[in-house]
Amino acid sequence: MKRNKDILAVITILCMCITSITGIFSMNFEHAHDFVNQYGHTVKIFGYGIYANDSYFKAPISIGTDFCILFVLVPLFLYTYVQYRKKGDVISEIKLISVYAVAFYYGASIAFGVTYNQIFLVYVVLFTCSLFGMFVHIKRVRIQQKITVTRGLSVFLIVAGIALIVAWMPDIISSLITGETLPLIGVYTTEITYVLDMGIISPLCFVCLYLLKKKEGLGVVLLSILLKLCIIVGIMVIPQTVCQVLSGIEMELPVLATKVLSFVALGGFALYFNKKMYQE
Repeated sequence: MKRNKDILAVITILCMCITSITGIFSMNFEHAHDFVNQYGHTVKIFGYGIYANDSYFKAPISIGTDFCILFVLVPLFLYTYVQYRKKGDVISEIKLISVYAVAFYYGASIAFGVTYNQIFLVYVVLFTCSLFGMFVHIKRVRIQQKITVTRGLSVFLIVAGIALIVAWMPDIISSLITGETLPLIGVYTTEITYVLDMGIISPLCFVCLYLLKKKEGLGVVLLSILLKLCIIVGIMVIPQTVCQVLSGIEMELPVLATKVLSFVALGGFALYFNKKMYQE
């Protein structure tokens, strides 16, 4: 029996292993130092490992992300790829697309959001392979839209799309009013998470709902991507928060409510709809 092969998937998995392991080995909170950034503000720099030149606020978040990538996404991607090689059916291909999308989200985040370092080329390879790997399978998959667009699913997609804007917009509005930079801009020129979440993921929630109601097969593919991404992010914010606490960064209650608990809750609902989608 001919097995389906995907060299881009193998490269993507290897790149995620390299980036996440390197990041985890950078977990040392005793080398911080102050630095005057391009805006004239004094910021705290992490000072160790691959995140040596990143801000002390961002580095623990990146390390928490690396824990999730290595122990959640890599095993999930590997399992999904093995299932795709064995079966090669529409379901396994859609699942592979969804994990590719999560890997691409991660690849884009570190390629554009992490300070230039020794494994930058690995970031680029991960970004490229996950993007084109996802496109290859989206082009190949053929599916009829048979998903029941329930009120619950509609509400979930709408709430998810709005939540991503509510989570990040206050910081932007505040900076525009005061004429200052973003509060936690650190050594960076922009915040890539804001771009990805508000510029791509949020609109995609509404596009997905529209396509599902129009009975377009692409709507199912987008739904699988959004649900998998919500699930992984819901898990990811937990080690991110733990690493921030271990680093000594104080987490205010409003931040926990809007930026942590909300994503965990969305991840839980996404897990329910994900199971229901594949059953249908």
